[in-house]
Parts: sequence; structure tokens; C-alpha cells
Amino acid sequence: MKRVSVAALCILSALGCLGGCARVETATEIDAMARYQELAGTEWRQILHDRCTGNWQDTWFLDGRKAAVTNGPDGMTFTAGPVARDDSCHAVLWTKDSFRGDLKIEYEYTRTDSAVRYVTILYIQATGSGDAEHAEDIATWSALRTVPSMRLYFNHMNTYHISYAAFGTRNDDPDADYIRARRYMPDAGKGLAGTELKDEYARTGLFRAGVPYRITVIKKGRKLFMHIRGDGREQLCRFRNEALPPITEGRIGLRHMYTRGARYRDFRVSVPTQP
Repeated sequence: MKRVSVAALCILSALGCLGGCARVETATEIDAMARYQELAGTEWRQILHDRCTGNWQDTWFLDGRKAAVTNGPDGMTFTAGPVARDDSCHAVLWTKDSFRGDLKIEYEYTRTDSAVRYVTILYIQATGSGDAEHAEDIATWSALRTVPSMRLYFNHMNTYHISYAAFGTRNDDPDADYIRARRYMPDAGKGLAGTELKDEYARTGLFRAGVPYRITVIKKGRKLFMHIRGDGREQLCRFRNEALPPITEGRIGLRHMYTRGARYRDFRVSVPTQP
């Protein structure tokens, strides 16, 4: 009997195929899992840990005047405003700390909404574009983001963006979710055009409301890995920045578009012990 590598078994498990399925995993998928496991298994030094049960303002600051953030024994509940297509109902939580170089970001995420439109976003290492109004330190112009419209971010920040538990703005299909990554290019002056990173993951079936998922994101050079585990399933997503400038430092942000909400717990950020 032909032996199957541990990496291949992990991918088969992630795709629900251990019981037998017609789909054959590609060498690229197996290589991606092997590389993720290698990175996850290296030595990391934790530099931020928020259990999310204390005062959220010790670790985070908020963009969005209609958002609600509360802490309890189960974690930090973060809810955007209730009115769809009202920019004042967007919301972003930013870490007070800024982070340089390669990172590992880990947290538990539980959806508290049942929406089938709009997105949740993880921002990785955000800085301002550096013009007169939008300094590299985004905290210095947070007053401009009390109404946190999306364009303020993709037009005036350098950052990686991973959208997940995400749906199209006109979607009505509860199974039509996606996970997608971007590298904002404020100097290009083209909005979101040309910011997509390969690859995209559609109809994942993940992030069911009320179900906790453990998310691990590793940024290594120009690559991003997002590993999701929960509800008896695993999924690995890999994104590649092949042509756009690298992202090297900045704050981490959690965005909820209007009507979206979630509970966060055990938020950690680590850096490699060796450069």
C-alpha cells in the first residue's frame, strides 16, 4: 500500500476526504501544508497576548463611532453598527502596538451575526501612506476615521488585508462565502484595482455562527498562510505577493463591515526567535 505523508493527510482531513473522495490533492497544496507546518513548528517569541477578558482599551483603539466593544469571561465581543451601507456603521479595532518583520497571529473567532453579506477583515501591519494628512503612524490621524469608510483604508494605507467569513455586497446565498487577500496600494491611486493576491478560496463552509474557530496567520516574507480549525474541520489558505511591494511593519487591525459582529478570545502575536 502506498504511504501518504503527514502533510497530505492534513490536507485530506481539511477537505473532509479521509472517508474517501474523488478529488486528488495537488502537489502545490501538499507543499503549502508542509511549508506551513515547518513555519508553525519553528521557534517563536510571543510579544503580545490579550486574553480578551479584561479591558479592551488596554490593548486596542477603535475606529467607528457606532461600534460596540465589550469584554466578558468568554472574550471580547466586537459589533459594528446595525445599518447596512451606512459608512458610519463600519468599525475597526487596532492594536496599540506596532509590529515589524515576520509574524504569527493567533486568535479564537466566533461569529455573532448571521449575515450573508459584507466581510470581516484582518489587517496585517498597517501604516499610513505618508502624505501630509495620512502619516505612517495611523494613530495620529484616527480622528479622520470616526466614520471608517473602506476607501479611507485602501486609498491611504499600506497593509495586507485578509477578508474571511466574507460575502458579496449583494449576495443572498448563505453558502457563497470566500477568503481573499489584498495588498493595498495607496500610491497607485486606483483604489482596490490590482491589489489582489493569489489565491482565493470560495464556498469554504467555514465560520458558522456561534461556532468557535482557531485562526493562525503566519506572515513570512511575501507569503501569508491562514490556518483555520474548528467544527471538526481544518482549512489552510496560502496567499502570495508576487509583484507588489512588501509589507514590513505596522499595526494589526480587526474590521467588521456594517451589520457584522464576532467574539474574539486569546489573541496572540509572536515573532521569530531567529531572523
